[in-house]
Amino acid sequence: MSELTREMTRREFARLAVGLGVAIAAADWVWQWFVAHIDPTAQAAHGINPNGPYWSMVIDLEQCIGCRRCVKACQATNDTQDGHLWNILIEDEDTFEKPVFLTRPCMHCENAPCVNVCPVQATYHREDGLVAMDYDRCIGCRYCMVACPYGVRVFNWKERDDVNPQVPTWGTPEIERRPRGVVEKCTFCSHRLDAAAERGLTPGVDRAVTPACVNICPVEARIFGDLRDPNSPASMALVGRESVVLRSEIGTNPRVFYLLPV
Repeated sequence: MSELTREMTRREFARLAVGLGVAIAAADWVWQWFVAHIDPTAQAAHGINPNGPYWSMVIDLEQCIGCRRCVKACQATNDTQDGHLWNILIEDEDTFEKPVFLTRPCMHCENAPCVNVCPVQATYHREDGLVAMDYDRCIGCRYCMVACPYGVRVFNWKERDDVNPQVPTWGTPEIERRPRGVVEKCTFCSHRLDAAAERGLTPGVDRAVTPACVNICPVEARIFGDLRDPNSPASMALVGRESVVLRSEIGTNPRVFYLLPV
């Protein structure tokens, strides 16, 4: 078993995937989903622009071949260390009729428990709704790690002096290493998203402003885009396929959707 892979037990998968998503049969599903789940008033209370983009990631369990390139590209681009990966690969051989590989980034929840419990507002919603970290504010209490129902957060126990094993083969660091004593997690490569408007580029379409894990996938199992745009890659990927969000029963409204095996 590679150090970049960990097994997921049947019980663990059942806990994460309880509450399947709806079967998607029409392109207007995106708008129906927004009406049912997205509350503009609640978004505004979190400092989210209710008229801005709704960045989402779609992961196709039918297409994923478990090559781990998304894991490696994330580690290189965001300069994470072994054992503190922002994106992990999980092998499941029991839940479906055939083995599947499930990759797990941060869910960037609309109703994020990690945001609610942070005593110093170091974890917060950006204006575009993504869940972000302010490392200068973080006091290392790790309440957010306990609150996260998806286990996406890691804690920096010591100063970094390690050599990133994925550089330069799978990319080069695009952000600074985080200091000792803070929590970190996947950002959807928000530094790339932030550059999109000024460069006149579209995340999910133009590689320079699309998350590294999406770009690197050789089988297009990861798709990114704005769900408010029915023509975005993410919106189009959801049409005609059955999808799930993990832990749907707890009402976090994740922004990561998994397309089920055909």
